[in-house]
Amino acid sequence: MKRYLVLSDGTIYQGLPLGASGVTTGEVVFNTGMTGYQEILTDPSYAGQIVLLTYPLIGNYGINDDDFESDRIQPTGLIVREACEVPSNWRATKSIHNLLEERGTVSIQGLDTRAITKKIRSAGVTTGAIADDPDQGFEAIKKATGYDEQDFVYSVTTKAPYAWGVTGKEPINEPMGSYKHTLVVLDCGLKYNILRRFSVAGCRSIVLPAGTSADEVLSYRPDGILLSPGPGDPARLGPVIETVKNLLGKKPMFGICLGNQLLCHAIGGETFKLKFGHRGSNHPVKDLSTGKVTITSQNHGYAVDPKSLEGTGAEVTQLNLNDGTVEGIRVPDLQASSIQYHPEAAPGPWDSRPYFGDFVEQMAAGKK
Repeated sequence: MKRYLVLSDGTIYQGLPLGASGVTTGEVVFNTGMTGYQEILTDPSYAGQIVLLTYPLIGNYGINDDDFESDRIQPTGLIVREACEVPSNWRATKSIHNLLEERGTVSIQGLDTRAITKKIRSAGVTTGAIADDPDQGFEAIKKATGYDEQDFVYSVTTKAPYAWGVTGKEPINEPMGSYKHTLVVLDCGLKYNILRRFSVAGCRSIVLPAGTSADEVLSYRPDGILLSPGPGDPARLGPVIETVKNLLGKKPMFGICLGNQLLCHAIGGETFKLKFGHRGSNHPVKDLSTGKVTITSQNHGYAVDPKSLEGTGAEVTQLNLNDGTVEGIRVPDLQASSIQYHPEAAPGPWDSRPYFGDFVEQMAAGKK
């Protein structure tokens, strides 16, 4: 049986079925990581996108019960060169095909993923479809709403507040226990490993829906506020930006990925869409104050316009060494800072984990 990837410009790629049957559409993007496919598949920042993995063999260590970053598959589809049918790892409980099939995710294998990546790098990201018939795929693309016209944050955010403790999710009314700080997280597309890292650093997290008001955020008496990663165009998130504006200066604030962009919009900055985004585990970032370069995990399609930050009180603190884009800012007068990449990794290197400790120290200082 054959399966096809078709693109909005009329290009057709023939491959083999993977995962569930049916038709799916989304913005086709690529990730250059060699490992971490399970974390990628459950990362909410990929909502609305078909993810192409450039590494040729995917699934060789299988799927386990511990490495999920959310409660569902987030991309609309997956593209790989070859999916391993018989994984080998002591933690594995199923193959990647089994997971995709169980979760109803239409995917494809057997394609020249490097050639498709080169096309995206040249022409930019585009809408695509995976289907068992090319005409069916093109018809689905015609009916699909454009990626940039959708607000994915509201579909991936938590529906109800919850806390994160030693054993994971727990009711908010559970006692603090041994935790020293309360962190309120505005969930715009949160990955579980962010909560795990803050838990290790001594924080009990209260996770709130993206549409939560500033007054409700402050009602939890947080020691700090985290703006989480998430999918889509930050400029479309007017209500969330307004909430961030109303929270600025009230408590120490830290933004990650989309959180960085939301902070920039809240202080008067602007963002723009990258040609093909930053998605992978090997992006070099330079800290302008120390000169130190770290290798980072990234997943975003938009970036901050540095000129738009002039006169806002923000300082650019970090830059991407591949293309010079903004990777971090600080707003000293408002106790706010942010980074464009993922310090929690999952997947990716651990180089930037110290930022969790730095923010916890900032929260502790604010309590004195």
